[in-house]
Amino acid sequence: MRYNGGMGMRQSLSDLWLLSDPRNDELLPRALRALPRGSAFIFRHYHLDPRSRRARWDELMPLVREGGLLALLSGSDDQAREWGAVGSYGPPEAVGEAPELLRVATVHDANEIAHANASGADAVMLSPVFATRTHPNITPLGPERFHALAALAEMPVIALGGMTFERARELGWGRWAAIDGLALKQDS
Repeated sequence: MRYNGGMGMRQSLSDLWLLSDPRNDELLPRALRALPRGSAFIFRHYHLDPRSRRARWDELMPLVREGGLLALLSGSDDQAREWGAVGSYGPPEAVGEAPELLRVATVHDANEIAHANASGADAVMLSPVFATRTHPNITPLGPERFHALAALAEMPVIALGGMTFERARELGWGRWAAIDGLALKQDS
């Protein structure tokens, strides 16, 4: 079964996704409180040592639960289970076989989408759709290429990279993720 941004998707899969990053860390509590119930949060925090990473996860989880959000962990299925995440996030080759977890694979091209299809990932996060501060030297896919690649996925596709509410409307895609686009800016 093929999926697209508007129809035929799993009802339980969130439309709005926030990813953690060193740049948005101090704004995460505010951003998590602002997300609509049922949205998803992917905790990455690769910049922290293992002990500090776990401590930050534990600090944020009460906000996630209070807001009715889904929490996925960038890491192995075993680690996601141990930490109490509902799913795992990572490259297609790291997608595990834990049927109780939501498994989201990160993809950037047709080859990675094929690997995600073969791995049985529950969803893919396709990026970068637009220019992004996270990867300034990577040419964005743009709307046309994004749609062509998304059509190759055998599971729901989440748009990532330079995404905001306005860009999601321009793209015509209802399921999207952001780092900066959802981490509320501090008042100047």
